[in-house]
Amino acid sequence: MSASVSPGVTLRAISSVVEAFAVESLLECADPRDPLVALRRGDGIVGIGEAMRLQFTGPDRLTDAARAWRDVAERAEVADPVHRPGSGLVAFGTFAFADGSSAPSVLIVPELIVGRHDGVCWVTRVIAVGGSDTNDGEGGGEGEGASGGASDRPLAVAPTPQPIGERPRATLAAASLSREQFTAVVGRVVEAIRGGHVEKVVIARDATASIPPDADRRALLHELADRYPDCLTFGVDGLIGASPETLVSVHAGEASARVLAGSTARGASAADDAAASAALATSTKDLDEHAFAVHSVLDALRPHVQAVTASELPFTLKLPNLWHLATDVEMQLAESSSALDIVAALHPTAAVAGSPTDAALALIAELEPFDRGRYAGPVGWIDQDGDGEWVIALRCASIDDDGLLTAYAGAGIVADSDPVS
Repeated sequence: MSASVSPGVTLRAISSVVEAFAVESLLECADPRDPLVALRRGDGIVGIGEAMRLQFTGPDRLTDAARAWRDVAERAEVADPVHRPGSGLVAFGTFAFADGSSAPSVLIVPELIVGRHDGVCWVTRVIAVGGSDTNDGEGGGEGEGASGGASDRPLAVAPTPQPIGERPRATLAAASLSREQFTAVVGRVVEAIRGGHVEKVVIARDATASIPPDADRRALLHELADRYPDCLTFGVDGLIGASPETLVSVHAGEASARVLAGSTARGASAADDAAASAALATSTKDLDEHAFAVHSVLDALRPHVQAVTASELPFTLKLPNLWHLATDVEMQLAESSSALDIVAALHPTAAVAGSPTDAALALIAELEPFDRGRYAGPVGWIDQDGDGEWVIALRCASIDDDGLLTAYAGAGIVADSDPVS
């Protein structure tokens, strides 16, 4: 049972080192129907149950979340001798892309967290103590609740792994926009850009499929983690995916971000692949698109950092199916800033919205006939010190309780974009 978060609620988190387990076992600890996961290169964290859920809506959802989490963390009692990324008190989060989205933006504190980093494995038990179960508020900054129930369980025991079931298979079908309709929308965006109303707009499509409601969703995450080890594989509140684009990663006041904008398909042969990479690296259209994205990130970061650096030219990032133009940004945070403060400052980046941001968002709202939900929004985790890892929810799909899967993909449109290609 859940109730609203009250000032008397305190979260108590105790982390303990446990015997090492295999990569598959980490995912095998997750809930098959509602996996709570953040994995990269075999390391990461898995959450089980809910000790607290905070829910946010509206244009201030990210700043409200940063403030609410700061309050929760200040009241928390944390014993963390492990001292690894993801140990101690942690909340998983996923946020809606648009201010007016009907999709909830949430922070979820699990009752149990299983983690692994550089060969060290741990378990964190979280309980909520104090407060009441009365519903004392609603709206953007109010929380959904805190529930206990973990206090009578042993602290340093990992859950029994459950074998991962067969991966559900289904055929995606265009949902809100057909191929022809999408091409027409892109054409309208190109006209707006050439008319001087906006410089870049990211236009997305959605597609749907049905999977059995009782399908083991960990199987999808297992395949994503295996195919895209350098991406962050995530599962939070029904949103699953593997994102190559780090919005921000924060540890001990040092932060980094990776900006991706501009892409092309991999070549069929080694020679074709090298040619594709070279063509992307010299494409005026893609370099312009990438520059918009980098400048938007640097402009948003400046109020929250003491120092920030970025390379002058992007590099080509190779993924199994695409080449991306990429730029890494390094920064030293101001003392008062947390990972969620940076997320609030950065979202939405030009890589998923466009430039100028307000004009691009207005065109997206006008031309996309669907709610993006949490697609292209921030997803990740944050700990009691404000450290954490957040990515943009790309290469993802949402799955509801009935097994309806909605997948998303977008394209950055600039003046030289060809609607057909």
